[in-house]
Amino acid sequence: MIARTTLELAQEGLGTGGLRTWILDNLIPLLLLVVALLLLWLGGGKGDNAGVMRRLGGVVVALAIIGLAVTTNAGENIGKWIAGLFTG
Repeated sequence: MIARTTLELAQEGLGTGGLRTWILDNLIPLLLLVVALLLLWLGGGKGDNAGVMRRLGGVVVALAIIGLAVTTNAGENIGKWIAGLFTG
C-alpha cells in the first residue's frame, strides 16, 4: 500500500539518522572546500598571508564546534576531563 498513515510511520520510529549522515558525509566537506577556496582566492592571491591565517583560526574553531555537536557524549567526556584536572 503506497499511502501510509502518520500513525503507522510514527510506530516504525522515524529518525534523523539518514539526514545527519548525509550532512556529515556530503555537506560539511563541501563547505570546507568552498571556505578553503575562498581563503586562497581572497587572501592568498594578494599576498595577505596573515589575513588568511586569522580567518583560518575562525574555521578551526568552527570545526571544533561541529565536532563537539556531532560526537556522541563529547560534551560529557570533556566536562569529566576538565573536572579531572582539578580533582585528585
